[in-house]
Amino acid sequence: MSDLYAVLGVAPEASEDEIRLAYHTKLRFDDVETPEGTARMRELREAYEVLSDPERRRSYDATRWGWNSQPAVLDDEQHSQEGYGFPVEEEPEPEPQAGEDHAHTWNPVTRATRGLPRGWRIAIDWVVTIVGAVAIVLAIKAWVVNPYRIPSSSMEPTLHCARPGSGCEARFSDRVLANRFIYHFRKPHRGDIIVFKTPPLAKQKCGAGGTFVKRLIALPGETWQEKNGFIYIDGKKLIEPYIKADRRDVGTSYPPRKIPEGMYFMMGDNRTQSCDSREWGTVPRGNLIGEVFAVYWPPNRIGFR
Repeated sequence: MSDLYAVLGVAPEASEDEIRLAYHTKLRFDDVETPEGTARMRELREAYEVLSDPERRRSYDATRWGWNSQPAVLDDEQHSQEGYGFPVEEEPEPEPQAGEDHAHTWNPVTRATRGLPRGWRIAIDWVVTIVGAVAIVLAIKAWVVNPYRIPSSSMEPTLHCARPGSGCEARFSDRVLANRFIYHFRKPHRGDIIVFKTPPLAKQKCGAGGTFVKRLIALPGETWQEKNGFIYIDGKKLIEPYIKADRRDVGTSYPPRKIPEGMYFMMGDNRTQSCDSREWGTVPRGNLIGEVFAVYWPPNRIGFR
């Protein structure tokens, strides 16, 4: 007879819980669709049935240690009940059926498909895995983080676009990540670089609409004004270290504008080539998609913004 403890891979002093866990763990990974697998299953079941029953285990331990010696854990009460542990003949266990190794798995797909042939189980498992991965990616893009490419020079040199585009400085356009859930937890801040949906007038004024990336300059209720390329908020000059001297549209001025409640004023960092809120107006709060927080491509540009 095989060493039942070795069959389950446990020590002779293993507890009932350890024996039960070892049995179910081996069930999970063994394949019973071959003669060898069936034989292993029969051996596992026999080992488990004997070692999980205290009386049968004591009898087995007695025969395992020999006629004149007793199991290491045999106490006085067990002595009186078992004597010296004569071997006990056991009824043969029924042969396990195919698929029985999946009866105790926690995987719902495995439990649902345990009656199918092995090839079908593998195919279904792959399909569920792929569909689940796609669903996770789509959920992340919809609610957590979404990637965007910078197509124009309106945010140079903070965010690059690729040559030969007008005003572009880089070989490759920056790819950025936008945090789509941040504005569910806090209000937009001045200076945030934001991905947003443009108002309808943007397509008419800029020749393109859809999704833009600009910097938030003026908040709801504030008064915005531009004098000779410099921005004033409520009459105070705005300090903008992100604007390079040669990118400021010196000589350009706009009269004061009151920003309506729930609206935001957007401008590009490359003021001389940015078609922004100066042309097509403010952006509603509901049009804000998320804050740009990192560049992930090209490699030499990777970092937080």
